[in-house]
Amino acid sequence: MKNPFESGQIKNYLLLYASVVLIMILFFMATTLFQEDKKIEKKVFNTKTKTPLKQTQEVPQETTHATKRFKLLDKGY
Repeated sequence: MKNPFESGQIKNYLLLYASVVLIMILFFMATTLFQEDKKIEKKVFNTKTKTPLKQTQEVPQETTHATKRFKLLDKGY
């Protein structure tokens, strides 16, 4: 591979680097100019506490004598 400093190719590398930096700057300017400001509405929460309603029905308790899916061994090994 030839040394770019000796062959005169360094000018092309510098132009490539400058063009990449210029494109990055243009994209940055375009995004800042055309970006729309979004207004965020303030959320208001209800701070009033509700009085709990009286429970007229009792909650049915789950039955514990349901059939088991697995049978356990009599001895532990």
